[in-house]
Amino acid sequence: MRLPNGYGSVYKLSGNRRNPWIVRITMGFDDEGNQIRSTIGYYPTRQKALQVLAEFNDNPYDLELSKVTFAEIYQRWYNDEFNEDSNRSTVRNYQTAFKHCSPLHDMKMSDIRPNHMQAIIDGVTGGYQTQKRIHILCNKLYDWCIKHDCIKKNYAKLLVINSKSESAPRNAFTYDEIQKLWNNLKNNEYISIILMLIYSGVRINELLDLQKEDVNLEEQYFKVKKSKTDAGIRIVPIADKVLPFWKTFFEKSKCEYAVCTVDGQRMNYDNFKRRYWQPLMTQLNLQHTIHETRHTFISLMVQKNINQTIIKKIVGHKSIMNLTERVYTHIEISELLDAVNKI
Repeated sequence: MRLPNGYGSVYKLSGNRRNPWIVRITMGFDDEGNQIRSTIGYYPTRQKALQVLAEFNDNPYDLELSKVTFAEIYQRWYNDEFNEDSNRSTVRNYQTAFKHCSPLHDMKMSDIRPNHMQAIIDGVTGGYQTQKRIHILCNKLYDWCIKHDCIKKNYAKLLVINSKSESAPRNAFTYDEIQKLWNNLKNNEYISIILMLIYSGVRINELLDLQKEDVNLEEQYFKVKKSKTDAGIRIVPIADKVLPFWKTFFEKSKCEYAVCTVDGQRMNYDNFKRRYWQPLMTQLNLQHTIHETRHTFISLMVQKNINQTIIKKIVGHKSIMNLTERVYTHIEISELLDAVNKI
């Protein structure tokens, strides 16, 4: 059966080959009128080759881009996704996930199949969260490819995170541990940042990225304008207990950011973790991750029977909000402040 003009061609190559049937299409013509052809691939049977050609004509994609490697696609996606204002913690998570995918780096995206990616996920030793980040990264790369017409199917959707691998347990600060922080405040003023986190529920990068212009000390709230999720863009009340800490940092800061280092400059995540958090945990004989301050805030609010909608609004939890709660916009700042002052 003769194929229509411009549809492409399927023919069998000579010799003893595993995949003897080649599929080619015409990409255009050169200055002399000769066809410029590109090969889609090689297949074991004519029927399979015709099927691939039909699928291509139904949904054409960029053949040249489909030959780009996993690492090259990652770099293109990375350049589109992030800039200098991007959340540094999120960027680091994707960079780490990409490093775990090193066996895929030099493979063409069009050659990668679920078993290749699943082997990466099954082989990591970092636990559930590491597997999840790899899964998310692969999905994002495939979504980028589909958007740019270089691949038609997202094989990452077929991946499975090992059900035996569990997330690290959330370990909220106890009342005694929180009291220990208050008792040692005079020995190290940077304990105040830990308390600011515990009494607000914000992520550490949300706090460190906060600029002075987004903080209203008089009405006791601040606006989170940079967050890892859309729901994270929100207004957060400043509890009476930690208001003095905010005022102190404002007075010390020599830059536009609300929280600063000992010399009044902007503090970043690595600086905070290395110079303040880890030494303080050792000094006070505590075993907590920074994110557990956020879990502590939620636990304290729940123990005080605070309305769930208010809790979600303050911490920016979209994933557990129903539709009614997402569009609920009439909670006044005074209500939010009254809620955090109960813990």
